[in-house]
Parts: sequence; structure tokens; C-alpha cells
Amino acid sequence: MPGRGGRRGGRRGGRPPRDSRPERDLSQWNPKTKLGRMVLAGEITTMGEAIKIGLPVREPEIVDILLPETEDEVLDVNMVQRMTDSGRRVNFVITCVVGNKDGFVGLGRARGREVGPSIRRAIDNAKLNMIQVKRGCGSWECGCYRAHSLPFKVAGTSGSVDVSLKPAPQGVGLAVGDIAKSILRLAGITDAWGFTKGHTKTTVNYALAIFDALTKTAQMKVREEQSERLKIKAGAEQVFVHKVAAAAAAEAPVAELPEEVTAAGEDLAEAAKEAEEAKEPPADEGKGDGT
Repeated sequence: MPGRGGRRGGRRGGRPPRDSRPERDLSQWNPKTKLGRMVLAGEITTMGEAIKIGLPVREPEIVDILLPETEDEVLDVNMVQRMTDSGRRVNFVITCVVGNKDGFVGLGRARGREVGPSIRRAIDNAKLNMIQVKRGCGSWECGCYRAHSLPFKVAGTSGSVDVSLKPAPQGVGLAVGDIAKSILRLAGITDAWGFTKGHTKTTVNYALAIFDALTKTAQMKVREEQSERLKIKAGAEQVFVHKVAAAAAAEAPVAELPEEVTAAGEDLAEAAKEAEEAKEPPADEGKGDGT
């Protein structure tokens, strides 16, 4: 049917490019949560500190301030139709991934009647789901001790999809599907083996399974001795520190005035006052003449 095909073509071509999406004005941001107020006041300066503090991230502006170099990618645009009495309603379900390619990644979904606003909401939801990924060189074939792969084997599940990610030596690349490549690339992982089971053509379940596996790296407890020996890195290697600008400018120096300031007409005013006092007769002299 030509009409149906036209809608599909518009859906695929309706996604705005990355540069055309409007950026959020952070100067007008008024935080509504405790974590947001701490970030704005400068008490928390890195994304790692914001995650370790334990408070939920409920404002995307927190990620915009602490991780300004993030990149986003749309993984799936799914059209959902619903038949009602008034006709056919069409909605779009968007799945996006956000990361800084250095240890932080987030996955989010949103639904709406228009593609553009739904993409922006999905990106904001992905920023709210940001996690800290552990990286390292866990392959016995490599031994370079650089944070280019996974430090150990992890597994994730979503729906019918089961995913296992294993460390790989340098030069192998990402031996996984296209959806997993986008997520691992934005997480800062360049070499990994991937094994999947289930219906991986379901993009949403495949993406959620990969994200679940990366979440296991953040939840895995590693001793300090193991981290130093295996060079396991949690989060970013190049940490971005947010610096708060001075709230008020330095006060201007106040000029000191001299103690005595001579006015231009001060001498004339005093002379006129003395002349008036000389003209008035004293009160005691008038009483003496009457007696």
C-alpha cells in the first residue's frame, strides 16, 4: 500500500540530526532535588561522586553539567498503532543510548506522537539511567593492563535474549551485533567477545540485555588488591571536574574621604551669622534698664 509505505519513509527520515537538536540552557536551571542543589553549589564535581553518594539522579541537567562531552545515538524507532472509535492512533517508541566513551553509559526509552520530542525525552531518560562501567584487560591472551575491554565475564538478560560478554585481546574489536556495538562503544569498550541466545532481532530486548550485562560490571565487588593488580578502572580515565564560578565579583575599594572638608561658602555663612548675633540686644541689659 503506498500510503502505509509513505508513513514508514517519513518515520525513518523524520529523525533530526544531532547538531539540529536544541541544547538546554543551564544558566536558567533551578534544581529541585538535593543532588541537583549539591551539584550547583559545587559540593559534587564529578559524575563518579554523584553515583557513589547514593542519591537518585532525577534531573538530566546534572549529567549535562558533570559530563558535558556525552554523545547520544538512536537505537530503535518503533511505530505503534492503536485503533480507537475516532480512528487509528499512531505513536512512536524511541530507544536511545547516551555515553561519554570513557566509562559512563545510559539507556532510555520514551513514547510520543512525534518523533523529535520523543527522541529528546528518550535522551533525557538515558541520562537519568547513567551507570559507571568497570573496564580492564581481563583476557589471558593480552596482558597489556589497559582499560580497553572487560575485566571479567558478565551476562545479561531481557525477555528471551541472553547475552554473555567476555574480555578480548587488543585488535579483536567488538565481536558483537550492531546494537551492542553502539552501546559498548559509548561505554568506552573497544574489544569484547559476545555470545547471544534468543530472538536478538528484537532490538529493545537486545539493547536491554547488553545494558544489564554492563550493569553487572558496576555491581561486581572488586578488592583494592585485585584492582591494582589487574588495573581495573571504574568510570572515566580522564575525569572531568566541574568548577563553580565565583558567585559575586570582588568588591571595589572604597575611597576614604578626608576628616575635614572645607566648603566654598562656609566662611561667608559664619560671618553673616556673627553679624546677626551682634545686632540683637542681650536679654539681661533690657531687664536692668526697667528696674
